[in-house]
Amino acid sequence: MLNEKIVYYRKKNMLTQEELAYLLNVSRQTVTKWETGTIYPNIEYLIKLSNLFGVSIDYLVKEDDCLTLETHKIEISELACFLVKAKKATYANKTNKVNSSRKESHDYSYQENNYTYLDSFFGAENFSGQEIVYKDEKPCWSMNYYGRVIEENFNGDFLKEALLQVDEELPFRGPLFYQKGEYLYLLRIQGKIDFFQGVEEIYYQTYKVYEGFIQGGIVK
Repeated sequence: MLNEKIVYYRKKNMLTQEELAYLLNVSRQTVTKWETGTIYPNIEYLIKLSNLFGVSIDYLVKEDDCLTLETHKIEISELACFLVKAKKATYANKTNKVNSSRKESHDYSYQENNYTYLDSFFGAENFSGQEIVYKDEKPCWSMNYYGRVIEENFNGDFLKEALLQVDEELPFRGPLFYQKGEYLYLLRIQGKIDFFQGVEEIYYQTYKVYEGFIQGGIVK
């Protein structure tokens, strides 16, 4: 139902009723009535909700689509869990390297139950690649990345060590912050697992020695 979707996407965007009301220039009581189904937003506010939540008006108002919300949440959780296992068992851990799928590519693969992970990239000091996850042999998630070494004090083992700290909350690259000795890893990310982009950096002492860019999300 529309009211359930408003609740779901408000919470997904980490907004309180008061914050959503402020963004839409309505009262908190109005948001409460929308979420309980007492009243429904008019077309003006449907457009604003659509833009704010990043979904179509058609999706918001179609009742048959609401049946997929809980299923989607479960799949997202499963996907995040699998991604963490896959990333910790491949490039960052120097294991599960497989034959090149394309000329001169470096490929890593991991499989568990009905999920398969493939990481394929080109280059070394300047590199470009893609991670993709298949569920039941169909692509369901992808991330593109490009990284480059800026200074000679870059340490590839430190990068791998940082990537091993990946968790289900941010199953993209490394953590937001990781430090060891004179090396510091930072990740700035926007969005969540279904649609995101970000930048990772490594500093040696006070000098930036590496930077990388990522973007991706759900494939359907």
